Amino acid sequence: MAGRRRAASTTSTSTSRRRRTTRRRTTARRPAVPDLPTAGPGERVWVLAVPFRAPAPGAVWHAGLQAHVWVGARLPPELAPYDPPPYTFERFLEDELNEVPRPLPEARALVPREEQCTGAEAVVASAAAGHRVFLLGDDPGVGKTGTAVMAAREICELRGGERVLVVADRPAAITIPHWTRSIAGFGDGGLRWCVTTWDRLAKVATLSFDVVVADEAHMVRHTTTQRWEHWRAVSGGARTEDVPFVVAATATPAHTPLELPYLAPQFAQVHGEPLRAWADLPARLAGHGFHVERGRYGWAWTEDADERRADLARLQGWLTGTDPPAALHRPAPWGPVSVTGTPVALTLAERAAYDSGWQEFRAEMQLARRARQSARGRAALLRFRQKAGLIRAQATVDWVRAQVEAERQVAVSVEFVETAADPIREALLDSGIAVASVYGRDRFDVEAERLRFQTGAAPVCVFTVTASISLHAGELLPGGATASSTPRVGLFHQPRFSGIQARQVTGRTHRDGQVSPWRVAFAEGTVEEQVARVMVERLAVSGSTAGADTSSLQEIAELLDADWLPPATLTDA
Repeated sequence: MAGRRRAASTTSTSTSRRRRTTRRRTTARRPAVPDLPTAGPGERVWVLAVPFRAPAPGAVWHAGLQAHVWVGARLPPELAPYDPPPYTFERFLEDELNEVPRPLPEARALVPREEQCTGAEAVVASAAAGHRVFLLGDDPGVGKTGTAVMAAREICELRGGERVLVVADRPAAITIPHWTRSIAGFGDGGLRWCVTTWDRLAKVATLSFDVVVADEAHMVRHTTTQRWEHWRAVSGGARTEDVPFVVAATATPAHTPLELPYLAPQFAQVHGEPLRAWADLPARLAGHGFHVERGRYGWAWTEDADERRADLARLQGWLTGTDPPAALHRPAPWGPVSVTGTPVALTLAERAAYDSGWQEFRAEMQLARRARQSARGRAALLRFRQKAGLIRAQATVDWVRAQVEAERQVAVSVEFVETAADPIREALLDSGIAVASVYGRDRFDVEAERLRFQTGAAPVCVFTVTASISLHAGELLPGGATASSTPRVGLFHQPRFSGIQARQVTGRTHRDGQVSPWRVAFAEGTVEEQVARVMVERLAVSGSTAGADTSSLQEIAELLDADWLPPATLTDA
């Protein structure tokens, strides 16, 4: 495969780019905007990445482009901080508006691993067979990013395209640089790359691409959001012609088959059915014999284990039973992550506070249930989880300190900021332990904080994100340095309800050949202990197959008297 031969070379990239400098770029399907900025002799149009409310003297906001622009020969010093890096959305637009793209800096070549090469071959074979969507479901850390970059490059060469969109998860300050470095390192193939995030998808919804890479594709597992509408436009999900090839990359595709609308174009193709017939995925699955039915809160999947296994076997047949297959899942070669429970013995005062919070929650939940007030029930569940986590914050701090003293670096996963992240961070800082803080909107430079942890400057990282960041030992860092080799351990400050979120979190440190055990903290002798038991048991047997066993959600809902609430109360908390 050509990707295997060229993956570590960036020379061909520069040559290809020089060959394209005389061609003017056009934007397909962009609504006509009469006042697009134009450059005069010796000038160029600069499209800038200006943060919200940041001063940008001389730059003008262009509503059609959804970005700030400046026209001139050279970018003034006061606007230089907003000059976007290569392959970003703003740089993509800039290349659209100028005759000649700016030269790219030399990149440090990345050498693909064998599994990345064979994975890319599988994706290209699927595209060559005329498939619509490929599900790249390798475990976290196996190398989906490199696989997707090499595959996209080869697919464009195969089909004659040149425009690739990558949609990454948040936080943008970490995920976009990760993807742009990977594209440069594995080789961009002389293509036009645009890297954005799921929350900025609307800005590219009117553009046309030849290949679309959906990183953390489970972000569009629900069809009731504005994000889904933008995704359908970008991915061509409602069209039959002039559609890109989609690489759906995620280690956790869905909780149930009902959450796979982004694979519907491929399902329609497998069955030779009209795409419009799959616009209502649940109804179509029911038509194909899946054990799904309408319930109080919409469609629901059966709880019968045998029926679930039958549905999963049928689903896997659709994806992997074709020749070539339209999906690939490979477990981590270094083994599954070890996840165990860590009971916390509460003091008398803590036990009293916990019991009080539990009784208050039970009373509030029963009132909400009788009145069928879902919002009130969600709020009660949220308050109880926040209080329970706050009560145990000091225990988490003590455990983390012991791990640091044992010469380990600790990743602490939390769900709430004010009742978990902040008090844990502040207590650790008071005890003299440096903490990297990857949470809170605009409170920290999250990439700088991540690098503090990775270099060992901060032995602890407290984070709220669930995916798309690397915290493992020995990672290749920007600039060619490597992360510290100190062993990593992870702690869930609270049991996660969502299997997708839990598996994604463990993959932040247990990746790229690095083994990292995780623990789940819970208050001993409480409902948290029962929830943690369910979580650990299900993680021990779960895989990344689409629609993995979700009976744990029903068990957790029943434990919390929340089985009457919509499932999203637990899965999307």
